[in-house]
Amino acid sequence: MPAPERPTLEVCVDTVAGITACSQHVDRIELCSALALGGLTPSPGLFAAVATSPVPVHAMIRPRGGGFTYDAAEQDACVADIIAARAAGCAGVVIGAAKDGGLDRGALGRYVEAANGMVCTLHRVIDVLDDPSVALEDAVSLGITRILTSGGAPSAGDGIAVLAALQAQARGRIAIMAGSGVSEANLSQISKATGIRHFHSSCSARAASDPRDVSLGFAPAQQSVTDTDRIAKLRKVLDQI
Repeated sequence: MPAPERPTLEVCVDTVAGITACSQHVDRIELCSALALGGLTPSPGLFAAVATSPVPVHAMIRPRGGGFTYDAAEQDACVADIIAARAAGCAGVVIGAAKDGGLDRGALGRYVEAANGMVCTLHRVIDVLDDPSVALEDAVSLGITRILTSGGAPSAGDGIAVLAALQAQARGRIAIMAGSGVSEANLSQISKATGIRHFHSSCSARAASDPRDVSLGFAPAQQSVTDTDRIAKLRKVLDQI
């Protein structure tokens, strides 16, 4: 019987400070802008900060907020962003595109080709599709390495049944990574119920914004910041599964 996969932790960040906070206990960074919108493509400045990261960085490739059906111009923008991510030294990209209730195989094929050997992760577009089991087989056939999913629920803790089914269907052909609402309080339960050993989290804490920035509309009253203490706690739990 093969040895179980080493458990891994991916943390999503949208600031240079977040990259720094992930210097310990993290296997991989998902680099985004606008995490409040679920993550968009990083800016050129964030791409430049990839060189400072002590762990592999995978860039979110998502040109705008909202749904995941993209026209030709938006797909072209995604291809250009993937090329920029490779030039910046990213180890991988996080991609997704939908069409008629399933994955847009044409768009994703272009993205994988543009990645040119970089690791490709399918993002949570799978959580809005009609049949995640069909999407999994499409992802395997496209050469995608892993799938980030909450099991179609608002949080991974609520999507355990679908997560378990996807993990069983994957049969080692593609990695299933549970994300959304993953914390030190529920990671062990999710892993035990599903067999999943790869996890994604923001590991964030709330911090008060400057009242002047809030009054002028430049910031919400509180913002999420990457919390090194939460990263360490989540790593400790992960290493015990």
